[in-house]
Amino acid sequence: MPRKHLVLPVFAGLALLTGCGAAAGPPTNIQPAAQQKPAQAVSVNAASVAGLGTVLTDQGGKTLYMFNADGTNPPESRCVKECAEMWPPLLATSAVKAQGIDPAVLGTVERPDGLTQVTVSGSPVYTYSGDTKPGEANGQGLQNAWYALSADGQQIAPPGQKTEAPEEKPEESPDQQTESPAQVSVVATNIPGFGKALTDQDGRTLYLFTNDKTKPPASKCVDDCAEKWPPLLTTDEDIELDGVDPKLVGTVTRPDGTKQVTVGNWPVYTYVEDKKPGQTNGHGVGGVWFVIEEEGCKSTAPVKAAKSSKSSVKTSEEAGEEGY
Repeated sequence: MPRKHLVLPVFAGLALLTGCGAAAGPPTNIQPAAQQKPAQAVSVNAASVAGLGTVLTDQGGKTLYMFNADGTNPPESRCVKECAEMWPPLLATSAVKAQGIDPAVLGTVERPDGLTQVTVSGSPVYTYSGDTKPGEANGQGLQNAWYALSADGQQIAPPGQKTEAPEEKPEESPDQQTESPAQVSVVATNIPGFGKALTDQDGRTLYLFTNDKTKPPASKCVDDCAEKWPPLLTTDEDIELDGVDPKLVGTVTRPDGTKQVTVGNWPVYTYVEDKKPGQTNGHGVGGVWFVIEEEGCKSTAPVKAAKSSKSSVKTSEEAGEEGY
């Protein structure tokens, strides 16, 4: 099975303004301006956040997060451009202070844009634009990729996931094999009524969203839309291909910083209403969702007539805006 290796990758001077052509007048007494407060020093602090316990925050009290797609050994920040707007990196403009934590866990790394970012236990750390005040942690667990940090610099497990140490397992004999994590795959599969269409490693049909951009690729399906149309994500640099031209396959960084697989420059998705392999219930939904063919194009297979209901039918425009 062919494989494709994807490489992801002033202070403004104060000018003295004078009225143009104004006649000189008597000097005006100007009251001295209030003394400006010095910029707040960058620090990493331990603070209590409801529902999470003690977490790490920045000097303004905003919760700090790690991104599990980043590199840690050595540290490497992979959240850039749109991602960094949603998840602002904690930048070190001077020595970083530590309050309530061991200073030894702190460090820095140079970002792709040349700025210096703070690291905790080797992980570059960020705040979240969705946290509007101290004590919030709205970014916790987003896209299964962003997590707050405990006072000892470790990832805090999302709700429902056990935080205690895993139970010790008996030693396996040499002939026992350890199961590897599931490989992300794009497969050309013969689907009745569609011919060769694309599926993922579990046989789920892949779709494109015509409201997305392709030049360059950009996903517009986020939040509620992404829950109904889960993007095909990858954290690895290798995507397993079967019957698909490697030149068609790539990745794009989503607004939340995760990496989504693209085919023919289209970000690709599955559909929650497809309950088993080979189903194509998402084809034609809202006039904007279509099965994607092996050439990376929108399938032209006939669209099934939608079941009409005045209370539930949406226009194509409304469906496209909402993502479903």
